[in-house]
Amino acid sequence: MQESAGNTVYYQLKKQIVNMELPPGTALSEKEMSITFNVSRTPVRESFVRLAQEGLVLVLPQRGTRVSLIDPDLVLEAQFMREQLERAVIRLACKQFSPERLDELKSNLSLQQESFLQHDGMAMFELDEQFHRILFEGVNKLGTWTVIQQMNAHLNRSRILWMRTEPRWEHLFEQHRDMYEAICQKDEALADRLMEKHLALSIYNLGLLQKKFPDYFKQPTN
Repeated sequence: MQESAGNTVYYQLKKQIVNMELPPGTALSEKEMSITFNVSRTPVRESFVRLAQEGLVLVLPQRGTRVSLIDPDLVLEAQFMREQLERAVIRLACKQFSPERLDELKSNLSLQQESFLQHDGMAMFELDEQFHRILFEGVNKLGTWTVIQQMNAHLNRSRILWMRTEPRWEHLFEQHRDMYEAICQKDEALADRLMEKHLALSIYNLGLLQKKFPDYFKQPTN
């Protein structure tokens, strides 16, 4: 029960941090979290340790625990890794994607279209993630997707921050649609170019976000 409670607290806190429900710099209290999740302090404390290991919280002696600032270097590193792996994956998808997986992508695209028409940013973000996960599943690389997720937290926070700042997401849908069509046509070169352009959006506005939300980002030390 204790392990289950710890996992629940950990995953819920991580989701709230990544989704920016708990913005960078937010103070976290063991006591308050134990009340919120209706658990003892032990699973909360263990969750803080796990999140600290992932760079999502800072445990400061005598000063308590806070949600970490977004680290631009980790944003860029995660984007670099995603670009290399996802371009390889979409090329594989052009060779070996099943009709069933194509149907999953098509259904996902329909939901994306509904989301941006309804201005539902979080739904759009989650469907974006699901679209890419389907690509990895479809070429039997789900383990690689899991590794990416372990590196993605700082990148995803900046992505969500931008989506809340700029609520026009038609271009995301259009890029996903074009990638789907390239896979259907088995056009590896086109799919690769589309994925490269698509993932570049993840960091295109990073500098602007740092200027607009300086309190959310880790500042250079030099």
